[in-house]
Amino acid sequence: MSVHNNYKNMTSYKIKSSLIHRQGLYAAYNIKRSSKIIEYKGKKITKHKAETDLKYDDPKLIYLFDLNKKYDLDGDFKYNTARLINHSCDPNCEIIDNGKSKLWVYSIKNIRKNEELTYDYGFSFDKDYKTYPCNCGSDNCVGYIIKQSSRWRLKKIS
Repeated sequence: MSVHNNYKNMTSYKIKSSLIHRQGLYAAYNIKRSSKIIEYKGKKITKHKAETDLKYDDPKLIYLFDLNKKYDLDGDFKYNTARLINHSCDPNCEIIDNGKSKLWVYSIKNIRKNEELTYDYGFSFDKDYKTYPCNCGSDNCVGYIIKQSSRWRLKKIS
């Protein structure tokens, strides 16, 4: 998996205002499927800290990434530009753990220049799901940020 050959030394994304949520990352050029785009960086914290620290109690501005049963990655740092990638019910990216505590964003389809980069945040379907409305606007959007495997539980929002 590699970045498009002609752009190896060029950043593959740019920051712009997003219709989905505040700001987003957009393709600076056409990106081929299976390309490594950006690392999701942050500080490793325990699940206990994520559940008890008031910093992580704001449903609109949390940049936590689930690493495993014991740890999360707090990505709420300016140096983590990948935190600006918004959720979509029809994503064009995914995050892959390389097994060395590094998370990378890869394209899962060809992405056109100026298209917003998105991935499925993978939120569980639970009693709080209505706290996280989705504004992705895709044809298969269910109206809430819920992982793809649980969306069948909701009727499609028209």
